[in-house]
Amino acid sequence: MLRADITGQTLLTLMKNYLALFLVIASGILHAQSKTTEALHKQNGDALSLFFYNNTLRMINQTEDKDFDELVKDIEKMKFLMIKKEKQHFTSTQYKQLVSDYKAESFEEIMTSRYQGKNFDVYVKEKDGKTKGMIVTVNDAESLYVLDIVGSIALNKITSFFSTIDQSSEVGKRIQNFIQKDKD
Repeated sequence: MLRADITGQTLLTLMKNYLALFLVIASGILHAQSKTTEALHKQNGDALSLFFYNNTLRMINQTEDKDFDELVKDIEKMKFLMIKKEKQHFTSTQYKQLVSDYKAESFEEIMTSRYQGKNFDVYVKEKDGKTKGMIVTVNDAESLYVLDIVGSIALNKITSFFSTIDQSSEVGKRIQNFIQKDKD
């Protein structure tokens, strides 16, 4: 029979390591993107998909606009999806199902708006009175954009946020390249 002597210090170190691992896994599960967004991305594998964390959103702010920094301060991470409706055969019926799926995940519709020919719909998930996540869908005749946000954005700033992302040199280039790829 083999016997291993574990000192109190070694046991304490092991327990700390397991606790740290558990906390990392648990925080990833608690702050994951919406299951509906993940399913949408899987169904539309050719969709443009970009991920942003708070620090990468600040890097988009190439003009060092303090208002933009204030706007993104409560965003932990964000997933941006762009689906070309014609290429993916995305229909209005599928959009209605998408909205229904978000609502099934406890997202509540909070705002609907139009800006430059695009429909903006905002859904919020709250817990204990605090916004935990937001879904912003931007829908026009050609494309569906989904911003799945862990954290929040001021509702009156959503269109300017979308516009800034769209016009950012690096992100804008990727979006335009994605659009142009199908036209060529």
